[in-house]
Amino acid sequence: MVIINKPMLATEQINLLKKELKYKTSRSGGKGGQNVNKVETKVEVSFDILHSIVLTDTQKDMVLAKLKSKITEEGLLKLSEDAHRSQLANKEAVVERLIKLIQSAFIVPKKRKPTKPTKSSKVKRGENKKKRSELKASRKKLF
Repeated sequence: MVIINKPMLATEQINLLKKELKYKTSRSGGKGGQNVNKVETKVEVSFDILHSIVLTDTQKDMVLAKLKSKITEEGLLKLSEDAHRSQLANKEAVVERLIKLIQSAFIVPKKRKPTKPTKSSKVKRGENKKKRSELKASRKKLF
């Protein structure tokens, strides 16, 4: 895979992107005992791709095209995390996941160059086919 250098996010862009994120917390299920019933540890993050100042138009198009299954009708990319027992750990984990997801949208796969089989590979294939047909012919019952 080839990574296009221009659309990748720099450290300062990532910091600006983090400021554009909107967070929502709620109670999460799972382990935690009484903590689950009292503390809002689940974190949902939403990122408005269309109105982002950090991303260029090219980057926005790439993200919208690659992540269209994860984007709502309003153009929001939403992720949630409730694996950890603390809100802070869940917040850090979901932000890291979101950034990795956006970065992965910028990766452009390398185009495949079609190749032709070599002469030796054609000969080898022919020999293998001949051996196989002889083997199968030897199994036949002669009436």
